[in-house]
Amino acid sequence: MLYTAVAAGSFRRYATYRTATVAGVVTNTVFGFIVAYTYIALWHERPHLGGYDQAQAMTFVWTGQALLAVSALMSGGNLDELQERIRTGDIAVDLYRPADLQLWWLAADLGRAGLQLIGRGVVPMAVGALVFPLALPGEALTWCAFLLSVLLAVVVSFALRYLVALASFWLLDGAGLSLISGLACMFFSGMVLPLRVFPGDFGHFVQLLPWASMLQVPADVLLGARTGGALLRGLAFQAGWAVALLALGRLVQRAATRKVVVQGG
Repeated sequence: MLYTAVAAGSFRRYATYRTATVAGVVTNTVFGFIVAYTYIALWHERPHLGGYDQAQAMTFVWTGQALLAVSALMSGGNLDELQERIRTGDIAVDLYRPADLQLWWLAADLGRAGLQLIGRGVVPMAVGALVFPLALPGEALTWCAFLLSVLLAVVVSFALRYLVALASFWLLDGAGLSLISGLACMFFSGMVLPLRVFPGDFGHFVQLLPWASMLQVPADVLLGARTGGALLRGLAFQAGWAVALLALGRLVQRAATRKVVVQGG
């Protein structure tokens, strides 16, 4: 019940920032139009690039805009706050709480993601569907599989961002690493271009990286590119990375919380 309360509290906290949510919706929608027309030009020259037709490519664009804030593809999400608490030393208070540090921040991030899915996910997708011909599924089962995939995407995203935040125990200021992580996420998640577009062995390689779990896999689930066994393998791929990265985060957390740093004499 503790972590459920943390998630609910995080949801309510982000719900209070209504102006920021509206601004985010407008930003996602505007960028969605820019990327959509870029894709239209690209798919006009290569009609089946990456195995997608134009409607599927448009759906990929708006799925990316819908999940941009949900999976925190460009930022640390609420874990920027964790980095700051490590830098200032306030993390010592967190470690005295009768709660697991990793689970606490995971619950808070799930609450944040839930609000962002409703606030900044639904509206851009709806606008895209009104203006462009999208290849959205009509089966409820596909939508349920998509939502499950999105949940796993958020967990993988959290696990990676948690590792970046924990690096502040050693770096003291993790802003540079956060920037590098954000750039890597944008490229390797499929936000710039679907990973299926990349050629040869490089294309296969990037689809094995954890960032692929954050956008490429959920988008393929929504597009119906993963069905049956391929769907199960996609969800297992996401779950596998989630478990592996959370376990690694647990090990790094254990090492980090044994480290004592005194600044200022």
